[in-house]
Amino acid sequence: MSNIVRRSLLVHHSTIHLRFHSNLTPSSPNSNKLFVGGLSWAVDEKSLKDAFSSYGEVTEVRIMYDKDSGRSRGFGFINFSKGDDAKTAKEAMDGKALLGRPLRISFALEKVRGGPVVVPRISGVGDVTRLNN
Repeated sequence: MSNIVRRSLLVHHSTIHLRFHSNLTPSSPNSNKLFVGGLSWAVDEKSLKDAFSSYGEVTEVRIMYDKDSGRSRGFGFINFSKGDDAKTAKEAMDGKALLGRPLRISFALEKVRGGPVVVPRISGVGDVTRLNN
């Protein structure tokens, strides 16, 4: 598998569509790391850990924050000591409400760093006058 993140730009009837292809792959179902989306801004690491601790030993909780505003970006990650506990938590909590918002839970993607980024260049894409004529 290639470590290249590919971005392709398609132009169709004066509308630009972006497609992102990536080498990010889902962790195996035995992974111990969950992605948790749909978080309320009121959720903090402690309340998230408390909500998931009944399914097994939680080793790490990280909520992602906006670097400028400091406000939650609405998603985070939970690490369990055992993959089976993560799977049980995913099955039990996916779609359940936490502080009034339904959670979207999946196994976290393994992020591959350090690979080159390829951005193809298409002539005439940035030329607004060409699109209007």
